[in-house]
Amino acid sequence: MTDHEKAWMKFIETMDSSEMVAVFDHKIITGLPFIYITPAADVTQTMIESLLKLSAATAMKGKRLTLAMSYVRKNQAQYVYRIRFLVPQRKMFCCGNLCDDCIRFTQPS
Repeated sequence: MTDHEKAWMKFIETMDSSEMVAVFDHKIITGLPFIYITPAADVTQTMIESLLKLSAATAMKGKRLTLAMSYVRKNQAQYVYRIRFLVPQRKMFCCGNLCDDCIRFTQPS
């Protein structure tokens, strides 16, 4: 199982077990992951977004992933977000900034 798959599993598990979320659903539509959230009573959109970011940070801990999150719409009592965990691309050339992961320090495969 890849880090990307582990991050998704941890994220879904964290969101599912949250008391701030009444109903949580994860769907892949045209290859893009969407999150459908029905919040519990007295939970605002700001609180949901904070929960999403905290859950994503927990899921990405120790992995080289970044979060791309965007609000899509509110459908009746449900919030819809597009969430992606992005995997870094391997560098193809040296930029001259003395990066830790510089192509000069890797062995050719």
